[in-house]
Amino acid sequence: MKKFLAMFLIGALAALSFSGCSKTQESSSAAGETTKAADKASGDLVVVGFSQVGAESDWRTANTESMKSTFTEANGYSLIFDDAQQKQENQIKAIRNFIQQDVDYIVLAPVTETGWDTVLKEAKDAGIPVIIVDRMIKVSDDSLFTAWVGSNFEKEGTDAANWLADYLKQKGKDSEDVNIVTLQGTIGSSAQIGRTNGFNKVAKEHSNWKILAQQTGEFTQAKGQEVMESFLKSYPDIDVVVAENDNMAFGAIDAIKAAGKTCGPNGDITIISFDAVSAAFDAMEAGDINVDIECNPLHGPRVAEIIKKLEAGEKVEKLQYVAEGIFPAETAAKDRVGRAY
Repeated sequence: MKKFLAMFLIGALAALSFSGCSKTQESSSAAGETTKAADKASGDLVVVGFSQVGAESDWRTANTESMKSTFTEANGYSLIFDDAQQKQENQIKAIRNFIQQDVDYIVLAPVTETGWDTVLKEAKDAGIPVIIVDRMIKVSDDSLFTAWVGSNFEKEGTDAANWLADYLKQKGKDSEDVNIVTLQGTIGSSAQIGRTNGFNKVAKEHSNWKILAQQTGEFTQAKGQEVMESFLKSYPDIDVVVAENDNMAFGAIDAIKAAGKTCGPNGDITIISFDAVSAAFDAMEAGDINVDIECNPLHGPRVAEIIKKLEAGEKVEKLQYVAEGIFPAETAAKDRVGRAY
């Protein structure tokens, strides 16, 4: 009887090993079809679970594509991708699904900075390294994540304000009153906090700069247009619009033109934007945006470098900033040559 049971178990295990040979490059985490064990059996792939904020902007699309094009089977990875649709609860659920699937690494582009301690503690207890990309998180224990890759958002904000100070000086308007409105990103996100704080710090140094209003446009073109329409009705003399991403800038431009006003280097209203996606260069060349502060979305290769070091047992730097630039409309045509997004 024992011999029979032993033979039965051996056969069952063999059947399971053959059934685990299928692998997927990408799937919904909810589907639960991809597991680390299956992928390891089929080719020793490194399984990465990636929870993305959503697809709210051109920048986010480029960020997603960078991850997908990096973490391919050809490069030795199996990527489990989850779109959170701008909801933190969806990301928490995705992370727990990744833990259940026993992935090798979790990559998180967080919706907001706070609220991650519990679920990241679960990942740590499971022995799964977590790499944060784009927005930063605030946790009680920094060991809950292994590394962060992204932009210095506060520097982006100060870069934008310093550019404005230089621009006004060149125009001979540095002593005139300047009325400013800000289309903020998703409130509580690192990009919103950093860009708002950075710009406001420099603005306080200029007593003639008047920030009339700051309101979220949620990083979307539709909401950016809606908020800009409201600003134009409330404040007839707006000199500068600070849009904390390109899509909100596009919405603001539509609202400004619909109101019979002009914008850009030769217009009534100066437009300062962030991200510097390809469509923003189009807008600069068309004369609608004055300057764009770059936010580099190509995080895939940097995250892959971190994973390779961890796989080799090497230590990695906790915070890793990506290189970024400032692109004024005057040089946009030249600056965009060779850009990947």
